[in-house]
Amino acid sequence: MADADIEDPLQRFGLWFEEAEAKEPNDPSAMALATVGADGMPSVRMVLLKGVDPRGFVFYTNLESRKGQQLAGNPQAALCFHWKSLRRSVRIEGTVEPVSAAEADAYFATRPRVSQLGAWASDQSAPLRAREELEKRFSDLERKYQGKDVPRPPHWSGYRVAPLAVEFWENRPGRLHQRELYARKAPGAPWTMTLLNP
Repeated sequence: MADADIEDPLQRFGLWFEEAEAKEPNDPSAMALATVGADGMPSVRMVLLKGVDPRGFVFYTNLESRKGQQLAGNPQAALCFHWKSLRRSVRIEGTVEPVSAAEADAYFATRPRVSQLGAWASDQSAPLRAREELEKRFSDLERKYQGKDVPRPPHWSGYRVAPLAVEFWENRPGRLHQRELYARKAPGAPWTMTLLNP
């Protein structure tokens, strides 16, 4: 069965992602995350996919960062994967919910120690007077937690994007690209697939 015949886009994404992990030379888990602020201005940045299951797509961040504040005010987001070497991309739009504390704790425990300390040291998105200020906070934390486990900061956790729309794009000659849009009215509702003009 061709992957275009798969009725569940998350299952299809899994197949594409496996191929990207095997063949894409740089950060196959990198995805653009778009959010919208209270002023209606969109904002986009790159984050890393840290989990995907039937509930959606998971990433982690500082909850007090710009994206965290925007998601607190408007829990909707769009994601975009672009695997240049495969000439494929996947766009996702959906609602956003926090992951559980247990999920966040479990993932935080797997992070390299330097990243754990960095989560404490960085006031993500806040102005920084000088690089030395950040480096001093990091050094102070290294001393504080020397010989100890680094706990997850209360301001650091994850989000899950529950998809309502998933579009698969594949390059074809003459710009006659293949585009297939899966959509549903709410999480858990059945999917419909529509072929789109390129």
